[in-house]
Amino acid sequence: MCHRVDDVMRLCCELSANQQIQTTVKGSGKGAAAAGGLAFAGGLIGGPLGIAVGGAVGGLLGCWMTSGQFKPLPQIIMELSPLQQQKLYEGLMAVMGDIQWTDLVQLTALVMGNATLKQQLTATLLGYISKELQTQVHYVD
Repeated sequence: MCHRVDDVMRLCCELSANQQIQTTVKGSGKGAAAAGGLAFAGGLIGGPLGIAVGGAVGGLLGCWMTSGQFKPLPQIIMELSPLQQQKLYEGLMAVMGDIQWTDLVQLTALVMGNATLKQQLTATLLGYISKELQTQVHYVD
């Protein structure tokens, strides 16, 4: 059973890597608040030039505050605890039904060859990541 969980987790990594999905740990609003707050304070103190300076300083502060919070989804998946992986696996298996496979290559081919199944699995994965891990999902351009 363990190799089946590993196969499904690696499939999730493949799905998310193909779509270039990143996640953001909640709290990125802090960075935006810092940038906006300092721009506002700079505007009160220095007028238009103060807005520019405050916005620049606030942007740098916001960048520092949120550094390391953006991660590729495959990295998040591989860092899940065994209990979290099992829960995700169960949710994905409910979508996959009685699909049988012998190895990761076969599983990947089965899923990638079925656009509906691929979309349903991706939606289930993103739902789990958003709800259980309280992250926001972004597609990289």
